[in-house]
Amino acid sequence: MKRIGNLYKKIYDINNLKLADSKARKGKLKQRGIINHDVNKEANIINLYHILKNKEYRTSKYTIFTIFDPKEREIFRLPYYPDRILHHAVLNILESILVKSFTKDTYSCIKKRGIHKALYSVKKALVDKENTQYCLKFDIQKFYPSINHNILKSLLRRKFKDKDLLKLLDEIIESAKGCPIGNLLSQWFANFYLSGFDHWIKENKRIKYYFRYCDDCVILAKTKEELHVLFKDIKAYLKEKLDLTIKSNYQIFPISKRGLDFLGYKCWHTHTFLRDTIKRNFIRMIRYHKNNKSINSYKGWISHCNGINLTNKYILNGQKNRSIKTIRCTR
Repeated sequence: MKRIGNLYKKIYDINNLKLADSKARKGKLKQRGIINHDVNKEANIINLYHILKNKEYRTSKYTIFTIFDPKEREIFRLPYYPDRILHHAVLNILESILVKSFTKDTYSCIKKRGIHKALYSVKKALVDKENTQYCLKFDIQKFYPSINHNILKSLLRRKFKDKDLLKLLDEIIESAKGCPIGNLLSQWFANFYLSGFDHWIKENKRIKYYFRYCDDCVILAKTKEELHVLFKDIKAYLKEKLDLTIKSNYQIFPISKRGLDFLGYKCWHTHTFLRDTIKRNFIRMIRYHKNNKSINSYKGWISHCNGINLTNKYILNGQKNRSIKTIRCTR
């Protein structure tokens, strides 16, 4: 693999820093950090330029808080200036390089590879009914906090040879345990961390139907026996190569009996429904907030599944009094 160099100067280029500032603030103009930054915007950008040029950047102190979405997660937040601007500046230069290292079935935080692109790929695979009779579904135990810094830095050194860039990335990586949820670059580090595994699955194991969204992995195959054999190898690879452990709730099951519950949808060979929890939330919103703009987001979700019946009954006809349990997301 040819390693890439001469990138660090591009990161602290003044035009790149200004572009990073414009991207970092998109949709967040009322945040206090942006308001404070804008008081001395030009001076701050120039100061960040000198900090990076002189290789003096140090990660600021995190604000840490917990959310329940739906499970408990610890979120790490950095100040807008200089850290969040810097992360965008780094990504402006590295994004296209990192994307090239991903397989086509890697999703999450990649342009044009969101939830619905992943869903489309799964639905397309399920057309091949003969070879998608069974599914292996698993995810990584505490994935972000479990990312090994030494392994991640070693992988980055196989990709990049720019010493100043690697020193900057090391500083960002070492700023918290694992890859802190909330950092822009954490999403990209996480995807890159598993990119070698993706290639191993596709190229060494010759698996045709493999899909990964962050750490949620789905493999479709003809028989459950081949999935059981493959799963043993997957567990060994993740543990030995990446120091990761698969959650104990992994599943191997027939698609025809259970359907594949993935990314908010439940997929069969012939149709796709909304996940029951999302469907119920949508119906409640229609009942109690009929004019709420958030309804449009649910319309978007429905447009990617067999949801005409649900749309007709709850959007077009406005029937509020039917039981949630009586509605099925069917054609």
